[in-house]
Amino acid sequence: MAKSNMNTAFRRVDVDQYEEEKYEDDVETDTGVTGPSEPEVLAFLSKGRPGDALQYVLTNAPIVSKNQAVKDKAVQSVLKVLMAFKAAEMDGAIKTLDQSKIDMLMKYIYRGFELCSDGNGYGAQLLVWHDKVFAVTGLGCIVRVLTDRKGV
Repeated sequence: MAKSNMNTAFRRVDVDQYEEEKYEDDVETDTGVTGPSEPEVLAFLSKGRPGDALQYVLTNAPIVSKNQAVKDKAVQSVLKVLMAFKAAEMDGAIKTLDQSKIDMLMKYIYRGFELCSDGNGYGAQLLVWHDKVFAVTGLGCIVRVLTDRKGV
């Protein structure tokens, strides 16, 4: 017959520390990130360089900022840049981006989908962007964006 061993010394993890009430998010420091500068974005677009504008807004995305007004202003800048592209230029612009910037672009596309309910007309263009990004990166980009805790 098996002998009962009531030894609990192997239990070293305190599972109570993971309760919902006790859980604390990773502390994000707001380093005064202001996001992309609107005059610089407009300067890129007026010179006919939407690819450079896209690089600029994705590089200066305020993902660590807790100020929602800064994030909203950045979304408007990104949407302005995305609407400046023609369908033929999108593939070339996406291929110049590295993986982290493509993920950031997809975050902004999904955030733009949220704003489409306002009737601003971004929906069709954002669907084209989503299709082009998905064709280049596949399903992994979507999964990374939807599971990332840092929002735009």
